[in-house]
Amino acid sequence: MDVLLTVVVPVYAVEGYLYQCLESIRAGLTAEENSQVEVIAVDDASPDACGSMLDGYAARHGDVRVLHLANNVGLGLARNAGLAEARGRYVWFVDSDDWLPAGSIRAVLERLRETEPDVLLIDHLRVHENGRLDTDASSPLLRGPATVERLLGVQHTAWNRIMRRDFLAKHDLRFPAGWYEDVPFSNPVLLAAERVEVLDRVCYHYRVGRFGAITATRSERHFEAFEQWDRLHAWVDSAGVDPALRVRLFTLMISHLLVVAGNESRVHPSRRRAFFRRIARLYRQHRPEGYLPPAGTPGIKHRLVAANSYVMYSALRTGYRVAGLRRRSTERTPAVSPDLPSPPQRVKATSLR
Repeated sequence: MDVLLTVVVPVYAVEGYLYQCLESIRAGLTAEENSQVEVIAVDDASPDACGSMLDGYAARHGDVRVLHLANNVGLGLARNAGLAEARGRYVWFVDSDDWLPAGSIRAVLERLRETEPDVLLIDHLRVHENGRLDTDASSPLLRGPATVERLLGVQHTAWNRIMRRDFLAKHDLRFPAGWYEDVPFSNPVLLAAERVEVLDRVCYHYRVGRFGAITATRSERHFEAFEQWDRLHAWVDSAGVDPALRVRLFTLMISHLLVVAGNESRVHPSRRRAFFRRIARLYRQHRPEGYLPPAGTPGIKHRLVAANSYVMYSALRTGYRVAGLRRRSTERTPAVSPDLPSPPQRVKATSLR
């Protein structure tokens, strides 16, 4: 039987999560379903024991192909290396610190056979280190009309879309090097597709806040986001994308970069002004005709970017943070009736990580 789906798993410094990821891919599959799936794990010159763990896993199970890269190339290029070796009609990029809930592969295989799309979008849950599961803010977009304009608002990651491999080859869609490599890949994937389907089912558990993850690491490399958005706009220009979609992308770009700018775990406070200035520069460079700022607080921030007013942005950000801290403090303080004694004090247990 031909391979229907190739799952590419780039691997780097994830010893504590790797087996869970690999086990989740084939869990519960029948022999027939298993024959339709191949797994390619790409060891991106991982500095820990991941390489040997992959070799041992492949030797025990015999259904994982392992690629060992001589040098660390980063997430995007490691995915490209796995894609180059893929044999499946479709490809799914699964990050090695995440995992698939039970039944995900079966559900994906069934939908791919039924609809034969260029791209299949799936839903996911955000998993925190304490085990809490959250729905992503963009997930409701999967339950509305499956228009490209709407679906562009779904989180622009590689792992929430399964793509036909010859479609990627036809449009020469590959990942660039650097951080935020999903931006100039995942958006063109939707814009170039002739047939997009949605599987309104949680098929992915995305781990957030993990120590060592890019989104939890303060670094100058977050400035690479600007290069990736520039790459996307160059592709949009060459592809002649509809003006309404250009407006949609521009709005999403400014909103995304403002999220990065305001995230304490990514941009150091001493570099926030410079990051904001770069957003303002990109705003002036790429603002399309017909663009209007969104409503509410996001629109205020967009207008401050347009005015290149970091002082006002900083004051607004500080005000919202203070208000949020006060609100959370109030929510944590239990109301005590004046007719009742105060509750006994308890010692809160803590753990070292």
